[in-house]
Amino acid sequence: MRVGVVAIVVMLLAIVGLPLWALLVKGFEDVDGRFVGLANYAAYFATPALFNSALNSFEVAVVTMVVVVPLAFLYAYALTRTVLPLRWLFQGISLVPIFAPSLLPGIALIYLFGTQGFFKGLVGGEIYGMKGIVIAQIFYCFPHAVLILTTALRTADARLYEAADALGASKLRVFLTVTLPGAKYGVVSAAMVVFTMVITDFGVAKVIGGNFNVLATDVYKQVIGQQNFSMGAVVGMVLLAPAALAFAVDRLVQRKQVALLTARAVPLVPKPKFARDALFTLFCITVSIGILTILGMAAWGSLIKYWPYNLSLTLANYDFEKFDSSGWDSFYNSVYMAAGAAVFGTVLTFVGAWLTERTKGFGAMRGLVQLLAFLPMAVPGLVLGLGYIFFFNASGNPFNFLYATMAILVINTVAHFYTVGHLTATTALKQIDPEFEAVSASLKVPVWRTFLRVTVPICLPAILDIAIYLFVNAMTTVSSVIFLYSPDTKLASVAALNIEEAGTTAAAAALCMVIVATSATVKALHLVADRFLFARLQRWRLR
Repeated sequence: MRVGVVAIVVMLLAIVGLPLWALLVKGFEDVDGRFVGLANYAAYFATPALFNSALNSFEVAVVTMVVVVPLAFLYAYALTRTVLPLRWLFQGISLVPIFAPSLLPGIALIYLFGTQGFFKGLVGGEIYGMKGIVIAQIFYCFPHAVLILTTALRTADARLYEAADALGASKLRVFLTVTLPGAKYGVVSAAMVVFTMVITDFGVAKVIGGNFNVLATDVYKQVIGQQNFSMGAVVGMVLLAPAALAFAVDRLVQRKQVALLTARAVPLVPKPKFARDALFTLFCITVSIGILTILGMAAWGSLIKYWPYNLSLTLANYDFEKFDSSGWDSFYNSVYMAAGAAVFGTVLTFVGAWLTERTKGFGAMRGLVQLLAFLPMAVPGLVLGLGYIFFFNASGNPFNFLYATMAILVINTVAHFYTVGHLTATTALKQIDPEFEAVSASLKVPVWRTFLRVTVPICLPAILDIAIYLFVNAMTTVSSVIFLYSPDTKLASVAALNIEEAGTTAAAAALCMVIVATSATVKALHLVADRFLFARLQRWRLR
């Protein structure tokens, strides 16, 4: 068991720790690899255009956070605290943006409000720039905030509300003194997640940012445009700082969280109230229309012959060989990569979490696993990808053979999304009584047999959740792989970005819709399997 923990530490160091160290070191070197101290950082802060990008990123992140969190809170409140008709439909619509790469809302907004858009000028000037980035990020970040806040608002004790009613407290006072304090940790988490997602995202800013530079696009320009890897490393470290700070704030707040439910708690079941339910239903309809409009606009744009002059429908935009040298191969590469990330990542995260949870003592190594497991959540995809360049492409690195292969894309994707899988696995494993292992040991049953026959079947729903999470994120990711692909391993999300950059927006929208359809189909299959197949395999839970 301890040997397994050491192996997990070594692997996490190789895929997370050492690439970040290589990135840090590169920031102190010049283009020839000579040590120059803080010269690159001094040059960065002395360049107004580069420093302004940091301010732009912060401004966009704050504005998006201020808009998304209240919207998501109201939507989550409607899902959990009101009698909402077609609740399942509204909940499903809110998750739609998760299946799309971040450049899709940017493309849709170009069709809607661009210089040739249907509603050009409606938003008060050009859509390109900060305005477009904020609107697209609202679409992109909304489902993540809703998921967090829905979980926070589901945890409620009906006795508190009954006591408030008995004391004659007004609805506003109940909201401010009971509802909001009970969900405050979820609100903080949602705010930090949105802030981090916006400040580190690359796809939206690349598509609709125009001349409004942000940190993510600066990293891309320094590395791809100017081949200035040292300055790219500096910008990457600057990009890492706010993301790491947001993560630290979230963890600090979570430590102060206390249990909101006791053994005597009574679940809160909302009662019908016509005015309230009608108001929140109207709100959910409005938000859902906004989400479906952006998705529908991208879908329609992918079928238009020549926007905006010939609006007849065609499937020619799905003939990707006309627009990109990879053709449909980029999509197949994405599916292979996503499948590889789902399999390899699920095995790594679950086995790693199991070894950590079930190993007694060995505190230092177990603590190091936890640190390395949480680190990717604070690291932007662009930063991790840049670190992979400096680490895996370094001369003398025995893992150099992985560079520019499909394997490095799989490894990078697993590393980027490792934290959520680890937390999911750890949560599932904590629910299993250690007595299972104790009894097995007393009967001299091998550990691996107990793991395969007891632990894995019990945790099967969580294992499938990890696999689907990794698959969907692998299909939609842009930033973490933008520096690592080769002509033979170009992914669909990257190909869509290149196609859009070449000016063929309709084909880029088409490729984005293929990604959405694939991700949604896999998730639907997961739900069907969970409903029919695994319900039978997990029948013991009903006893």
